[in-house]
Amino acid sequence: MSIFPKSRVLAPIDFSELSLEAIQVGLEVVDDPSHLYVFHVLPHLNPGEPGVMWRTVDDETRQKHVEETFREQFSGPEYEKVNFSSAIGTPSEEIIDFANASKIELIVISSHGRTGIGRFLLGSVAEKVVRYAHCPVLVLRR
Repeated sequence: MSIFPKSRVLAPIDFSELSLEAIQVGLEVVDDPSHLYVFHVLPHLNPGEPGVMWRTVDDETRQKHVEETFREQFSGPEYEKVNFSSAIGTPSEEIIDFANASKIELIVISSHGRTGIGRFLLGSVAEKVVRYAHCPVLVLRR
């Protein structure tokens, strides 16, 4: 008997090395890779950015690029059934909304381990997810 649910596991990533470990932990927890959901949140575009002003960058192309990047990095047969999606917004809010909408049973998230003023200024996505998620959250640290 495992202490972790195995049906619907979410691994939010920001493409940092530590966040990519959440995918490996998620694969270890689930019985079938199709039960693992990998999720990336892009920040809102700043209207003053040159790409936005020149209309060469938009949200749709950004999301396609992120999915292509994920599929390139994780092209092995063990990743074929992994569900990948992305959203645009505030990371902690989007992760919690996705988990609720997808009926996620466990969230495996990495923490960069910032403390002091860095944590105060940047906030902690992992902390907010732990605080507001409807399901158990496994936090990975270095």
